[in-house]
Amino acid sequence: MLWITCPTCGERPASEFRFGGELPHVPDSVTDPDARNLDWVWMQDNVDGITTERWFHAAGCRRWLTLRRDTHTDRVA
Repeated sequence: MLWITCPTCGERPASEFRFGGELPHVPDSVTDPDARNLDWVWMQDNVDGITTERWFHAAGCRRWLTLRRDTHTDRVA
């Protein structure tokens, strides 16, 4: 089971959190605001390895946190 360490509540099971998605990197070469938003919302990398993600602690302090997770082993890096 995946455990996430909340800065406010401590170590908790992932079932207390809601996945907010990858934190994508939009290339600097994309300058059009609409195109940047499209990349931000819809273009996910789906990396097999370390990725930066947003999680919401729904069953706890109700705060967002950013963490790095290894998608290959499903462990927080």
